[in-house]
Amino acid sequence: MERLENIEKYGYTPVPRDPDVLLAGHLTAGGPNPQQAEYVLDELPFPDSELVRRSKTFVEKELNRPTFNHSHRVYIYGTALVRKHFPEWRYDLEAYYLSCLFHDIGTADRYLATTKMSFEFKGGIVAREFILEHGGEEDLADAVCEAVIRHQDIFVKGGNITAVGQVLQLATIIDNVGLRANLISTPLIEATVRAFPRLEWASCFAGTIEKELALKPWCHTSTFEVPSWKEGVQSNFATDVRKNELMNKYDKGL
Repeated sequence: MERLENIEKYGYTPVPRDPDVLLAGHLTAGGPNPQQAEYVLDELPFPDSELVRRSKTFVEKELNRPTFNHSHRVYIYGTALVRKHFPEWRYDLEAYYLSCLFHDIGTADRYLATTKMSFEFKGGIVAREFILEHGGEEDLADAVCEAVIRHQDIFVKGGNITAVGQVLQLATIIDNVGLRANLISTPLIEATVRAFPRLEWASCFAGTIEKELALKPWCHTSTFEVPSWKEGVQSNFATDVRKNELMNKYDKGL
């Protein structure tokens, strides 16, 4: 019974993988002019368990500041989006926050160039091992691991994904390329970038993309590129990140 309860608690509830399917005909999030999530930051507090505190300390030590801040913007955008548009998704916010904290851990210097695995896969393993080593339940560790591994399955159209995995994808894409940012109000975006400045995030993340492609031309990030991508070909993904006009106007602050 406990493991069945953990399906909802840790965000395993299956939802459509394709956001176009998820949002089609949606009462508040569908169509070209959706309602926008309008909250102040105090309404979207971060979880603060002992496991969260230990995870945050670890991640903050390993990640550069732009990536650490990005992880927190992703938490705010995703939490606001779900609260407004999918209030029936009743997962424990700790599971989502841990997924946000760890989702880019595989890009840290400690891991990116020291493993031949794609950064999402390495990051999922790092997250799972850390959570288990620090007292987290296996179902929680697995939920975070799966969300981290799948957080860039952007071109997978069929089938399902976990609720936590879907909101992680939606929120990262909002911050990285501005897609579906109209689900979030401008005042909330501006409050978020004040609290967690972008610090030229576009340039930082685009550089990480290009670095991983050069190190590992087989990596999962290459799914964003032309078939049989080879070093020397400009990265489509890095280009899209750098051209994120909606969010990049905040890269140097407000």
